[in-house]
Amino acid sequence: MALRCWRWWHWSAWPRSRPPPSGSTPSRSRTPLGFCQQFSTQEQTPQICVVGSGPAGFYTAQHLLKHHPRACVDIFEKQLVPFGLVRFGVAPDHPEVKNVINTFTQTARSDRCAFHGNVVVGRDVTVPELREAYHAVVLSYGAEDNQALEIPGEELPGVFSARAFVGWYNGLPENRELAPDLSCDTAVILGQGNVALDVARILLTPPEHLEKTDITEAALGVLRQSQVKTVWIVGRRGPLQVAFTIKELREMIQLPGTRPILDPADFLGLQDRIKEVPRPRKRLTELLLRTATEKPGVEEAARQASASRAWGLRFFRSPKQVLPSADGRQVAGIRLAVTRLEQGVGEATRAVPTGDVEDLPCGLVLSSIGYKSRPIDPSVPFDPKLGIIPNVDGRVMNVPGLYCSGWVKRGPTGVITTTMTDSFLTSQILLQDLKAGQLPSGPRPGYAAIKALLSSRGVWPVSFSDWEKLDAEEVSRGQGTGKPREKLLDPQEMLRLLGR
Repeated sequence: MALRCWRWWHWSAWPRSRPPPSGSTPSRSRTPLGFCQQFSTQEQTPQICVVGSGPAGFYTAQHLLKHHPRACVDIFEKQLVPFGLVRFGVAPDHPEVKNVINTFTQTARSDRCAFHGNVVVGRDVTVPELREAYHAVVLSYGAEDNQALEIPGEELPGVFSARAFVGWYNGLPENRELAPDLSCDTAVILGQGNVALDVARILLTPPEHLEKTDITEAALGVLRQSQVKTVWIVGRRGPLQVAFTIKELREMIQLPGTRPILDPADFLGLQDRIKEVPRPRKRLTELLLRTATEKPGVEEAARQASASRAWGLRFFRSPKQVLPSADGRQVAGIRLAVTRLEQGVGEATRAVPTGDVEDLPCGLVLSSIGYKSRPIDPSVPFDPKLGIIPNVDGRVMNVPGLYCSGWVKRGPTGVITTTMTDSFLTSQILLQDLKAGQLPSGPRPGYAAIKALLSSRGVWPVSFSDWEKLDAEEVSRGQGTGKPREKLLDPQEMLRLLGR
């Protein structure tokens, strides 16, 4: 007899676009129970828990559901809403990147999948409690922290992490009170990756070009009043080591109302050196080289001449100190150590200080030198230096039945497709272990046990159908101004809208 597994919803809570499965009977509960009803004891139904609902979490769940016909997956998320960095990290003027949410939504609507938002693993429920309830647990909670600069003055008002700034304009609840002061003329971004270019682009994009995106209205209001005219994007190494991609660079070069500032001296001798580098790096460097050294055509020259804003790349500079204003209450500049490259190839090339310094006046400093993961639970091994959970192919070392995927597995590198591949690999390993009998045998209670724990602790999880109500509210609020949505920022307001 085949084993079937359903998530039970009260009829009134079932999304209208998705009717109840034929032949099923309604549950007495009005909320998603999220556990799998077994119709046969002849075959095991794997109960699997995924922690984190960003790309890593959803791709892990998607692969497990696709490749095991009976597996049931519960996704736990600390935010009230799903999708992680797709919602809170992708730039508002890159809506095409967010289309992956459609795929994730189909996964979440599977009868063998349930989303449980507003649950903080490590606080509301522990990892050992999850391991007791499920056959396997996959940690996919990403990199929620930012690398500190660890230099004097970084605590001054006017110094922010790029992560917090991105969270502010993308509606991350914890960053909604950030209130950056954009009344200065010059901003400095430390780091030369895609996030740095995203932040620079948002600072310099004419606000009317952002009005039809899902940027928050609060952020748009601040950007409309911005006095920032110049943005410097600073890196400790050279043009061959930048971490951004050609698509993002091309967007910056073509950004309306702006002109690029590149020093031709930074590119001396580069033409010969790029012959041997991989093609993506070669194309990127050639674009930098042309922008820095070639005279623009008549049309482009006219465009740049009329530009009221500018951005530039400063190479071979490392932050040494944030300089305070005369009254000590605000950032007034940044002291940069001049660096040179030691012998090495590509990413192995190190920058070392020459002993020289230079001061760069500015009123805003944004640090974009990388994300890092946090330890989630004392029972889970964690490497604080690498910022990852020690693992072999996604298996957490010395903890059978515990896995990891995404940035917490490999570090904060790559794009969404990289995370997809990585998550699929972890899922394959888990299913191999299941097939080999290396996971606990016998039935596990799954969410039934966790639901009881959360209820006893006063935690009210948010289901995916709850999210769909919030989603509809956001879309409705955006329609009045021609935006795809106006994001809800206050968790308490979200809970009120859900009748909690």
